[in-house]
Amino acid sequence: MFGRVKPLDAILATAEKKSLHRSLGWLQLTLFGIGCVIGTGIFVLTAVGAQKAGPGLMLAFAIAGAVCVVAALCYAEVAAMIPVAGSAYTYSYATMGEFFAWTVGWALIMEYAIAASAVSVGWSGYFTGTILGGLGIDLPTWLRGGPLALGGIEGGFINLPALLIALLVTWLLIIGTSESAKVNAVLVAIKVAALTVFVAVTLTSPEFDSAKFNPFLPAGVFGGFGTGVGAVGAAATMFFAYVGFDAVSTAAEETKNPQRNVPIGLVGSLLFCTVFYILVAAGAIGTLGGQPIMGATGVPLEAGSVELARQCAMPEHASALVCSNEPLAHVLRVLGFSWFGNAIGIAAILALPSVILVLMYGQTRIFFVMSRDGLLPEVLSRVHPKFRTPHVVTAITGVAVAVAAAFFPVGQLADISNAGTLYAFLMVAVAVLVLRRTDPRRVRNFRVPAVWFVAPLTVIGCVFLFLNLPTAAMLFLPGWSVLGVFVYFLYSRSRSQLGRGIVEVHEAEYAEIEPDIPGVEDRGRP
Repeated sequence: MFGRVKPLDAILATAEKKSLHRSLGWLQLTLFGIGCVIGTGIFVLTAVGAQKAGPGLMLAFAIAGAVCVVAALCYAEVAAMIPVAGSAYTYSYATMGEFFAWTVGWALIMEYAIAASAVSVGWSGYFTGTILGGLGIDLPTWLRGGPLALGGIEGGFINLPALLIALLVTWLLIIGTSESAKVNAVLVAIKVAALTVFVAVTLTSPEFDSAKFNPFLPAGVFGGFGTGVGAVGAAATMFFAYVGFDAVSTAAEETKNPQRNVPIGLVGSLLFCTVFYILVAAGAIGTLGGQPIMGATGVPLEAGSVELARQCAMPEHASALVCSNEPLAHVLRVLGFSWFGNAIGIAAILALPSVILVLMYGQTRIFFVMSRDGLLPEVLSRVHPKFRTPHVVTAITGVAVAVAAAFFPVGQLADISNAGTLYAFLMVAVAVLVLRRTDPRRVRNFRVPAVWFVAPLTVIGCVFLFLNLPTAAMLFLPGWSVLGVFVYFLYSRSRSQLGRGIVEVHEAEYAEIEPDIPGVEDRGRP
């Protein structure tokens, strides 16, 4: 069952056919990391985090950032060793074998798709509030959110803007429209500038009052396993705000002096984002207040729950930070800075679709690689004759993302996505330790310092955050995994290329697939 390990030499044969110029220094890596990380989490999940932890949201950002730092170092070593398609799925295939690789790939499929749904819902909130609201268009309630029974809004039936943006991005991925690095750089500049303005305006506002931070931890540091509240519970959710940092790790083989520059780029970008996030949270809570809405038991109501939706519909909570679908823009509007609030909303509207595109790109490519390895039906790896894209799997993914975005709230989607992400990062840390033991002489462009401390710390951190997700999110991953195990033994195991003795490298075919990842230049053709 555990004996099918894909030969690392066969995987690396691909990388040896390609010559990648080492041109990135620590500053470029740091800026690249900042651009990849800052996005949906801070624009959308600030309200969700405040409902879970109140002002303790600032501590939650620090906890999540610390786990990301140690996970990123592990990711960097294995990414530099195995610089080919498939991410954690490929790493697991080369170290722990096909079964564990299948579980990682199956979890990544869930992670990317649900994360894309979460971003779509976040985009919808800003689009409805900033664009439609600015034009005086009042979208009917039944088109603004999912039904209340699923954590939506009173009178809601479907989140039409979220559905449409997911389908639009799917169409763009199928026809092969790619963004240039320059366009991506502009979007990054817009995001950072908008958040900088937010911090400057809120922290210097006459409405800023330190008394609004009291109590700082209304639900405590540790709300209890499965509750999803408290500073640690919020950290498990706000982990979503850091997803994307692993893109820095994958650039390790194109970095000058990677042993020095990769950790600087990783740690530097994560520290910058953490401090930035804490300042944004401080500005929002210090001006508008961020105390959670409590239930009858004195515990914060679950984000995305029916009861919280009912409470937020009441007039006394109309201006509450924890009830807003566009929290940062909402704060500025309440303070009287409508123009700045609209600017924040426009920045989110411009930047978030590219995040959806990258997430769906990653999901379809994991699907594609698993199909190419024989673990999923061959039809999923078919490439469109004109557009050169895996159109079948992209369409399937797009429909699933759109349906989830149409009916579920952003907080629940982010928590479920985080469960898959934490599992994948945990497996990467294990892969680092396995490779150190089984292949110690292999060339490593970057080596994790104190790996016997950092890798286990990564595992512990990922498990700890996972156990502090809401119970529903924790149970979703095992349930999805059980389904995956059935698929593996009933279909995938007997059709696996490796199981049938076929060990081939198809990276040349993979390299022809467009569109490119936004902001990342082509690696060239073999």
